[in-house]
Amino acid sequence: MADRHLSMLDSFICGADRALRTLTPGTQTLTRDTPKPEVAQPEPLSDTERRHAAGLMRVNHAGEVCAQALYQGQALTAKLPAVRKEMELAADEEIDHLAWCEERIDSLGSHTSLLNPLWYGLSFGIGATAGLISDKVSLGFVAATENQVCKHLEKHLEELPENDVASRAIVEQMLVDEAKHAHTALDAGGVRFPGPIKGVMSLISKAMTETSYKI
Repeated sequence: MADRHLSMLDSFICGADRALRTLTPGTQTLTRDTPKPEVAQPEPLSDTERRHAAGLMRVNHAGEVCAQALYQGQALTAKLPAVRKEMELAADEEIDHLAWCEERIDSLGSHTSLLNPLWYGLSFGIGATAGLISDKVSLGFVAATENQVCKHLEKHLEELPENDVASRAIVEQMLVDEAKHAHTALDAGGVRFPGPIKGVMSLISKAMTETSYKI
């Protein structure tokens, strides 16, 4: 199946199926168990702490929705089979993150972002465009995006309530995985984006995180 050449219609159907599963809660299949803290939850979270933790995990979940769309868009327009396979593999690994965040948000009594369909559509378009330009640009965009995600995750580890060890365990593992994806993309030939482009990406990311935290 891995070597089978799909028609444009087949690719569209597969992409639509992945999009629906990304945006529909409880439809992801885990390949790894949800990371567990080494110590039990020390004490119950206050209402304020729980809302804040849920907001941060909602941002993380929205980021994974964007990642799924980005990788799918890039895989659709990638010119080299090896690059296409790399994009699809990264998307599969990110599914775990999507499910972990969703599970934690649910346990905190909250919901995923209502803007996820918008984030998916925008990210898919960006990924497809990057892939059309060149595979090196596409891989470079992955690396720059993952580096941006790592910065957000590091910030969230500082902002999460000290006693929310369950959320921390998830974010810590996500940080390890995202850093690996960034290095893999560069090693595969991705270009390093200049500072101005990274600055624009940072502004877009900030807008997404601020709105997803609340909505």
